[in-house]
Amino acid sequence: MTGVAMSSLPPGYRAIVVGASGGLGAAFVAQLQADPRCGSVLALHRGSSPPLDFDDEAGVAAAAAVAADAGPGGFHLIVNAAGLLHSPQFMPEKKLGDLQLAQMEQVFRVNSVGPALLLRHFSPLLAPGRALMAMLSAKVGSIGDNRLGGWYSYRASKAALNMLVRTAAIEIRRRQADAVLVALHPGTVDTGLSRPFGGARLGRPAEQAAREMLAVLDGLQADQSGRFLSYRGEALPW
Repeated sequence: MTGVAMSSLPPGYRAIVVGASGGLGAAFVAQLQADPRCGSVLALHRGSSPPLDFDDEAGVAAAAAVAADAGPGGFHLIVNAAGLLHSPQFMPEKKLGDLQLAQMEQVFRVNSVGPALLLRHFSPLLAPGRALMAMLSAKVGSIGDNRLGGWYSYRASKAALNMLVRTAAIEIRRRQADAVLVALHPGTVDTGLSRPFGGARLGRPAEQAAREMLAVLDGLQADQSGRFLSYRGEALPW
């Protein structure tokens, strides 16, 4: 595997990947495990030990407590790769008439509320000095770039996530000046999330996408915290 070396982080750096059972999450874990500079990777998802389920607020706090014990001194890299666009019960809405409370609640829980809980319970686990935290967002969550409409819940939930990242970055900077928190757009990736929309034909392999995003994170400076960036490192409109 062609991996990435996170050269801006100290040798033996510790990482956490949330949503590690998904296509992109698993690719992040594999890339980090292949980096000889990485000391450990804690892969968290609903079936992991400890489990991490956004439907269980106390469980998110408990998972953070277990992680804190497993990583004394903190973690240098935390990536949230969990996200929801569709399920066996629903597809993205095409028009206002498709909006349903249950679908909106579920999408917001995974894409906005769950990440907010991660920011609350996991950002205190960032190691002193240089540390990176990334929330996978989506370009369709950009209000300024919205030209096609549709996909109401997904767009709005990712826009909410972007605001959470921007706001949390301001707070984190006050207590940890060298920490970097960003929202990252992965682009179209060949995973289960994008496959119903041509992901297998149009998307990049998950391994490549994870490698590209880790390279972007590795090159970020502290004054770039709170930004919304693409997998190429480009600034995206809010």
